Amino acid sequence: MIKIINKYFLLSLFIIFTTFSCVDDESIISDPFVVAFETLSLNLVEIEESQNISLVYSEMSSEYGSLTILLETDNALYGSDFITDPPVENNNLTIPIIPGENQNSILFTKLNANLDETAEIRLNIIFIEYPDAIIQGNSSFVLNSSASLGRGFQPNVGGPNEPNQVYVDLSTENQTVIKRDRWDLGFYGGSDFRVDINGSIYMAAGNLSGNNIDLVSQEEIDAIQSLIAVGTFDPANEAYVDNPDGDIEKTAIAPISEFDNNNKVYLLNLGYEVGNVDPNPGSVNIAGDSRGWKKIRILRQGDGYLLQHANIQDTTHEEIFIAKNTDYNFTFFSFSENNFVNVEPYAESWDINFTVFTNVLEQAGSYGFADGVLHNRKGGVTAYSVNTDDISYESFQQENIVESDFQSDQRTIGSSWRNVLGEDKVLIDNIFYIIKDPNGNYYKLKFTALLNDKGVRGFPEFKYKLL
Repeated sequence: MIKIINKYFLLSLFIIFTTFSCVDDESIISDPFVVAFETLSLNLVEIEESQNISLVYSEMSSEYGSLTILLETDNALYGSDFITDPPVENNNLTIPIIPGENQNSILFTKLNANLDETAEIRLNIIFIEYPDAIIQGNSSFVLNSSASLGRGFQPNVGGPNEPNQVYVDLSTENQTVIKRDRWDLGFYGGSDFRVDINGSIYMAAGNLSGNNIDLVSQEEIDAIQSLIAVGTFDPANEAYVDNPDGDIEKTAIAPISEFDNNNKVYLLNLGYEVGNVDPNPGSVNIAGDSRGWKKIRILRQGDGYLLQHANIQDTTHEEIFIAKNTDYNFTFFSFSENNFVNVEPYAESWDINFTVFTNVLEQAGSYGFADGVLHNRKGGVTAYSVNTDDISYESFQQENIVESDFQSDQRTIGSSWRNVLGEDKVLIDNIFYIIKDPNGNYYKLKFTALLNDKGVRGFPEFKYKLL
């Protein structure tokens, strides 16, 4: 929490009272000139773009001078993550003192919105060029991001149609909400060339034999189309969905080869629109009308992707280039908008995602479920579950963490926090979760609600605490 200190109170601390000489009671030592930061710190999360950092003087300046401030940083780079005005030269800021003023300021501009709790920026007054000046009081100022200590949370899933995907960052308490049918393809920003499909609307993809998107025959489409679907209860259809464990090397679409001839045409089942009919309390209505089909082919182009796409009956296609962006897990594309769309926050700026989800059941193939909670595997998050028969949520502390128990599988939470089989839809109360975020923060998290007060699904709640 940032403590705001009244500048007049500060100044009262800086004043050194006039003292009299023991030898000559008419000889007076003048007050020193002091410059100090008005406050001690600022949270980087609260700075959207720019923020003035105020400095106050112990008295109005009567002549010219200057102030030298040393800049020190951890996990933040000047010129890349942030800048200041006046600018930094040789790790120092030089601020002029002008006659007739009693304060000054530094303009801090955040260039990297992804600065997190590992970043710390320190400003220290090291020299004041001014008559009778001394360094005293609030001579240091810190910018950092403190991880949230935890609280109760109600992700905006949107009710029994569960129309939203909600990305939650535990350390900042931020949630990012996006309609789950807003995007179709995710183009991976990491070292591999991989493409995800939108499992939250039950998309599926299967490759055809050829590599010319304009020459796909109806016969070839008919031979495979009925297989490319979710929920067919055929174990073979696992091949047509992204592996639900979140491993980027197990996507339905093969890795995009640097050799164009290796990149096949895919038949793409666009899944279903979000349901729009309210079900009975306790039930969900996830899937609406079919969204149809596309055929696609994806090539490498430089350090990015070239997407070719068309309706399945078309003999011509459209193309769009998708550049890799390493700040994000994926760059997302929408066929309905024929453009990029913003979906996930920065790769290391979210921990868990509330979403409808395509899962795989052994010997039964792919199927969809509601109330899914996935952790950010690609961003470095891991998690494991704890049974309250072993230790209660309230009693669990940092010393109880078992590092070897952390799981990469993004379904570690999944649907294990609730039971919706049968008439009763119940919260599973004897389980909670330990989550390790990309910055080394540990949290314990326990779900507190599955339904709202009227028994309607799609209103989850949880509590969490920093360990």
